[in-house]
Amino acid sequence: MSRTARTRRTRILTRVGALTAVAALAVGCTSNTATDDDGDDDAPAAVSDNDETGDTVVIGFSGPAADHGWLAAINSAAESEAEKYDDIDFRLAEGTNDPSAQISHVETFINEGVDAIVLLPTDGAALTEVAIEAMQAGIPVINVDREFSSEFAARTTILGDNYGMGVSAGTYACQLVEENDLGDAVIAEIAGIDSLPLTQDRSQGFEDALAECGQDVDRRVAAEFTVESGEAAASNLLQAASEIDIIWNHDDDQGVGVKAAFENADRDEFFFIGGAGSANAMRWIQEGTMEATVLYPPTQAADGVRLARLLAQEKGLADLVQVEVPRRVVLNAPVVNADNVEQYLPLGFES
Repeated sequence: MSRTARTRRTRILTRVGALTAVAALAVGCTSNTATDDDGDDDAPAAVSDNDETGDTVVIGFSGPAADHGWLAAINSAAESEAEKYDDIDFRLAEGTNDPSAQISHVETFINEGVDAIVLLPTDGAALTEVAIEAMQAGIPVINVDREFSSEFAARTTILGDNYGMGVSAGTYACQLVEENDLGDAVIAEIAGIDSLPLTQDRSQGFEDALAECGQDVDRRVAAEFTVESGEAAASNLLQAASEIDIIWNHDDDQGVGVKAAFENADRDEFFFIGGAGSANAMRWIQEGTMEATVLYPPTQAADGVRLARLLAQEKGLADLVQVEVPRRVVLNAPVVNADNVEQYLPLGFES
């Protein structure tokens, strides 16, 4: 029996459960219409519920090609969320990894006069100019995951927390060190593509969190967010280190290959922590062959659709004292382990 199957945690990081915070923001809403009570024409008036059917709004969505499990989940979640509302006319552009094609998608949305655009850009910098054009045309743009290079390109930005992923993974690793009396633990990291800022942010968060408990990364390799690269990187790691206490793998899609390397090498002496929150990872947690995974929420575009609807219907958030839809929303990166995996399994994406 592997170490992960023998040891179960009872403590959960304070981050757990906060993933749904943004979704919860959409529970109540306000309408930006005048009130008759105080004579202030600019005062917002609360109405019953954000889900109450309002005027039909046209929302355009464009995202990258679904060539990765997480991206496929992003796209399908956006479409599924739109289908829940009778007052959304959803326009879905074909996924692409070509910035020029995506620029054309946005230009089409502008020409069609949609009420809002939800955009996960293939390249934030490349899509900035056309997003600004949409904003100047009076169409609010909701920027998802990959940021534009100008504040003027989006009304609202919804992001996962890459640095927070690293912090969550590192904090949980520290917890494992303490609970299992590992002392100066041998901790390894299997990163994604090193040239990407998101990978750099995840690694920095992991390093910073480990430093808080006097630990550091002893072995580090990088993969490319693919099954094949994950298996190759993990194989190299295992060959270089005869014993490891904890491994954090940044991405659960490449984790399929990582886990295959573990099995091929017949190695299971370590706690295995994943990243992103795939259904595979959550099933491995249920089986006891994986310790935990850190979510990078695949709900970002779905949350973007909800906020686009509020903006297009000139509503805000009654849950905040400031009733306007926020300019920036950063989703939490909770740890999922055996204690709470059932709660998060419905959000798991297939690799």
